[in-house]
Amino acid sequence: MSSGQEPVFSEYETDTSQTSKLLRKFKETPFVPIGMAGFAVVVGYGLYRLKHRGDMKMSLHLIHMRVAAQGFVVGAITCGVLYSMFREYVVKPKE
Repeated sequence: MSSGQEPVFSEYETDTSQTSKLLRKFKETPFVPIGMAGFAVVVGYGLYRLKHRGDMKMSLHLIHMRVAAQGFVVGAITCGVLYSMFREYVVKPKE
């Protein structure tokens, strides 16, 4: 890239730290990081419960954890869409 050209993604090149990117994403769409955190919690709980699953088969335990993690993420996405619709159509002043 020559010095006379302006960067194509200048707004993204200024925010290079992961923390600033995460904070910007959280402000734009707050339910995305909540969904990611919920997914991590479900996976952590599943790994903890893996040790104490009793006589349940491993495949059945993994299927249950996958369904729980996917359900949490889909729920977070649904809440995010409803929140966006609420902001766009209810809170936004009429023009």
